[in-house]
Amino acid sequence: MTAPTVLRFGVFFQGVNFSTVWTEPESGSQTDFESFRRLAQTAERGLFSAFFLGEGLRLREHLGRLHELDVAGRPDAQTQLAALAAVTSHIGLVATQNTTYNDPLDLAHRFASLDLISGGRAAWNVVTTDNAWTGENFRRGGYLDHADRYRHAEAVVEAAKALWDAWHAEIASSPDAAAWSDAVPSDEVEARTGHYTARGRSRLPQSPQGRPVIFQAGDSAEGRDFAARQADVIFSAHSAFDAAQTFAADIRQRTLKAGRPAGDVKIFPGQEFILADTDAEAEEKARWVRRHQVTPQTAIAFIENVWGTDLSTFDPDGPLPGFDPVQEVTGETRGAGFRAAQAKATADAWRERAEAEGLSIRELVIALNSGRGFVGSPATVAATLQRYADAGVVDGFNITPWLVPSGLDDIVDRLVPELQERGIYPTEYAGSTLRENLGLEPVAVREDRRRTA
Repeated sequence: MTAPTVLRFGVFFQGVNFSTVWTEPESGSQTDFESFRRLAQTAERGLFSAFFLGEGLRLREHLGRLHELDVAGRPDAQTQLAALAAVTSHIGLVATQNTTYNDPLDLAHRFASLDLISGGRAAWNVVTTDNAWTGENFRRGGYLDHADRYRHAEAVVEAAKALWDAWHAEIASSPDAAAWSDAVPSDEVEARTGHYTARGRSRLPQSPQGRPVIFQAGDSAEGRDFAARQADVIFSAHSAFDAAQTFAADIRQRTLKAGRPAGDVKIFPGQEFILADTDAEAEEKARWVRRHQVTPQTAIAFIENVWGTDLSTFDPDGPLPGFDPVQEVTGETRGAGFRAAQAKATADAWRERAEAEGLSIRELVIALNSGRGFVGSPATVAATLQRYADAGVVDGFNITPWLVPSGLDDIVDRLVPELQERGIYPTEYAGSTLRENLGLEPVAVREDRRRTA
């Protein structure tokens, strides 16, 4: 019988979202370093593999005005993670950074810097935002066609990997000053992406893990293929067991096709945990959380994004509008999760569901956003996770806490010990680097196999 998977956890400190209950008195600031420090150190106490920061390149807008109902922004991810490197020792530090609006070799150098000063704990979550609305914040604007986003991203990642691998290890390990002055410490790297041409050399030796870990979260066919070729870890929106099983089979097949072993890309679905002493108390707590995540104002704003017009006169505890949306396709100003939906088809589907289930506007929005979440006592949730571990359909979960910075406390104090007793969660860190603590092979082994393939 195959041994169960040892599950690992990451924590996702979101940027723009309404899943964080930010209206409660105990909710921390989204810009104060103390919130980040406490959450990261709690996660490290719970042996989490990674602390993950999302990214927002522009303040969200709603119906032409700044959107004020969500958590809306915070300091630059790499700056924040560099500060966290000084107050943590093992947990990985994952920055979401965009391939469209960064120069490849400069971005690679900044990641190499974070990786070096953290002792080999840096990771890059690769994202491919390409729309002109976001691009207005940048000199190049929205120049990248949507169809080209992964082709461009792959060239950027290849350039970064080339820079990270260009340093001569024998130079870095030499105490002889003459070895530094007489030799070239790095091979020259050229980055050609179709939108950039750059040439440079690495200015830094490699960290103990060789180079930063690559994370990716695209769910399209192109995104999955990109992950199969380039990523070490893929985030997934498919956390329900059957969906997770289907997703894992697909990713493993794509990974094999890319010339890598089936399990080379670690799979981490996003998840929310709501725990209490009993299952009944946890269900009641979950209802409270959902209603605080989706306030009456949030519910109206949510459907306004599809209808494309002011619906502030509607009762959030009443029915959906009977008239059709005034737009054909939703825009990107509220983020990727709201973008490019067929407005009328979406409205029709929502009205059909609301009528069939007797849901008000607010109840529907809660239902639409409650698909992910393990709810129950620590023992019940641990038994649920045992099923995932036994089947090997995931390598871990990327947890979104519904409250910051205290949202991991009960997970670390109550759920983690249950999982450790079952033998499906680490009892200590495997090493000092992120690559070790994710169970990834050393870079040299992986690259040798890749070249052979």
